[in-house]
Amino acid sequence: MRTTDVNNMAEDTIEQAEQTRCYHCGEQCPDLSLHIEDKYFCCQGCKVVYQMLSESDLTCYYGIEQHPGVTAREPADDARFAWLDEAEVSAKILDFADGERAKTTFYIPLMHCSACIWLLENLYKLDAGILVSQVNFPRKELTLTFNPQKTTLRRIVTLLAAIGYEPQITLNDIAGRKERNSRKSLYMKLGVAGFAMGNIMLLSLPEYLAWQMELPEHFKRFFGYINLLLALPVLLYSSTDYFNSALTGLRQRMLTIDVPIVIGILALFFRSSYDILTGSGAGYMDSLAAFVFFLLLGRLFQQKTYETLSFERDYKSYFPVSVTRLEREGEKVISISRLQVGDILLVHNHEIIPADAVLLSDTCEIDYSFVTGEARTVTKHNSDLLFAGGRIVGPAAKVQTIKKVSQSYLTQLWNNDVFQGKKQSRLKSISDRVAQNFTLAVLFIALAAAAYWARVDYRNAVDVFTAVLVIACPCALALSIPFSLGNALRIFGRNKFYLKNSDTVERLAGIDSIVFDKTGTLTEQGEQEMHFLRLDGRGDRLRDEEAELIAAVTRHSTHPLSRKIRSLLAGREQELLPVTHLTETEGSGLSGHVGGHGIRIGSASWTGAGTELTEKIKGQNGSRVFVAIDGTVIGVFLIHQAFRSGMHEQIRHLQQQYPVQLLSGDNDSSREEFERIFGHGSVLHFNQSPEDKLSFIRALQQEGHFVMMVGDGLNDAGALRQSDVGVAIAENTSAFSPACDGILEAGSFRRLSTFLKFARKTVHVVYVSFGVSFFYNIIGLSFAVTGNLAPVVAAILMPISSISVVAFTTLATGALAKKYGI
Repeated sequence: MRTTDVNNMAEDTIEQAEQTRCYHCGEQCPDLSLHIEDKYFCCQGCKVVYQMLSESDLTCYYGIEQHPGVTAREPADDARFAWLDEAEVSAKILDFADGERAKTTFYIPLMHCSACIWLLENLYKLDAGILVSQVNFPRKELTLTFNPQKTTLRRIVTLLAAIGYEPQITLNDIAGRKERNSRKSLYMKLGVAGFAMGNIMLLSLPEYLAWQMELPEHFKRFFGYINLLLALPVLLYSSTDYFNSALTGLRQRMLTIDVPIVIGILALFFRSSYDILTGSGAGYMDSLAAFVFFLLLGRLFQQKTYETLSFERDYKSYFPVSVTRLEREGEKVISISRLQVGDILLVHNHEIIPADAVLLSDTCEIDYSFVTGEARTVTKHNSDLLFAGGRIVGPAAKVQTIKKVSQSYLTQLWNNDVFQGKKQSRLKSISDRVAQNFTLAVLFIALAAAAYWARVDYRNAVDVFTAVLVIACPCALALSIPFSLGNALRIFGRNKFYLKNSDTVERLAGIDSIVFDKTGTLTEQGEQEMHFLRLDGRGDRLRDEEAELIAAVTRHSTHPLSRKIRSLLAGREQELLPVTHLTETEGSGLSGHVGGHGIRIGSASWTGAGTELTEKIKGQNGSRVFVAIDGTVIGVFLIHQAFRSGMHEQIRHLQQQYPVQLLSGDNDSSREEFERIFGHGSVLHFNQSPEDKLSFIRALQQEGHFVMMVGDGLNDAGALRQSDVGVAIAENTSAFSPACDGILEAGSFRRLSTFLKFARKTVHVVYVSFGVSFFYNIIGLSFAVTGNLAPVVAAILMPISSISVVAFTTLATGALAKKYGI
């Protein structure tokens, strides 16, 4: 073969390689040496990733997007992540670990499209030790739950790096602070656009003053070329966020608001470049730079404002639950805001551990369903590490905190999808549909207006086309919801009503039926008339040794009646007796073994009190708590509970707007009292089990009602979760129910009807702001299509419209709060 033929073949191969894109990441292949069948790769890293996905039957990843992968230049070096094997380091990175399951969250900066989400949420097919992987795409976060017996943190990070998604783990992460560089990037882009805008305007000054002075033609060309060079970084750097967003939307077959903005940027740039290069005009590079500068300035303002108004619920005013701290003087109930590292706590049955701690008791049982979403208990022993969010099951446990309370972590747990159910936002779905159709309408109007003006003056046609694309923006529409509802969340929190998220405000405004629990909800734990009635014929008072046994069992419960009995018996016990085989059944009662005696405390059926004993107390008002020791019912606590302050007024106000019903697991001895409060003919159900409450809520919903359930979160967790809005009353307890959508501090119960009015009016503010946004767009479009609006003015008005909506929603919700006195 001749040398020339060899050279020609080599040149053909090089030319073919230059035209061949990597099957994995889409980058240009330097040569054709790396391939598997007809699939070529730019590097060994991409080839290895393809082989991994192929072996795990995940090649459909490449069908979601064209070239969806991220370049992996070299296979990940396992030794590079050896430091993750250090116990001290991994303990600081992990959010949770119990030997069989561990949980952590990584920041993945290279996550960029739907294919990335699909692959990252299918990691379990690449590593059998990974149980669940969930992506938070807006925050570029990956939450992983894995089995530490089958895989390690090091292997997972190595896998992520190998497939091109290496997590960003910094010393700040290990210290518990995850700083992002997005703000820095925005400042840089804003600075570049501002620098270019100022200098282009300076060089364009002769054009502005052309009527006063005539600039030589060669100077005009020279300044035009410089303006073109200055505009390049604005196009290629400052506006990249808009291009990336538009491209991602188009790949997913979605027309986002960034599409018309990008078209406007390109129209200005290419039209101006044509004028400068052909010498037919000075172009509008100053308008382009100013356009991008004001867009970025508006984004920065929105970001800062949203961060200021967002519901950043710090633990000083969040989770109004208390903990029992052990001090020299004895037990003291304190707010978790006062919790310090090193404090010794007594965590009762069903209470949540508020911060990472070490177990001081010999053993305890913990339910981590709040963390993992899976209901199962694990046994912990003395000196074991207990993670925040675990719930004590059984006897109270003594723990010592080793970390401060992390409100952001508790908030994350509370917003777990496991507890969300199918509760969706109607406002957001309306906004999303309008935004998508809006973009199509804007593109149609822009093209129609440009076609009309092209017959008159093509220069003006480009201006009109760009102005229409820019001025008609649904950004203000999109901002109405987060700013209105976000500010409402902040106002609710200020008044001790803590909601899970902004969607809860919308659902709160839409309720048409209210159901109340009784004990701990409409009644309070204040001063109550209470006495013990002996039923076994062995006198008329409770003996000290019996009181000691009862106090030992009730000490481990957070139920309002158990706490009341415990306070009545305070001081009668000689010592704190240990309890074994403790069981607390919702709607029934407590049982346990103390000093060789079997104790059962609760309802008549739970303790075995027959008809003969219940007939003895017939006619006695109040709650009844029976006590059985070693199978014999010895007596009953009769508790006349005090109604919560402001309860009568609240029921009266609420009944003017909603049907109000009562569900109670207690007996019907107080029926007459509640009939006087609720009115004769009202729906009052007593002796309701947790299952009965849930079924009642479900039946109302099947009739088409939008139901709010208000309970104490103890015996009604199922009903709270089933309801459209579940609100738990918090009163000196940390028995927090993650199934609820809101926590109402007991002292704010008297404002419940006001809160509901405020929620309804807040949603009205959202609709009004929708109207303001549409009005702005109609006025702006009328000026743009008639050629009376320059693109740079449109760029200035666009963020101003967003700012005006932010100001309106914030001021309006603030004014409503002031009107209602909250």
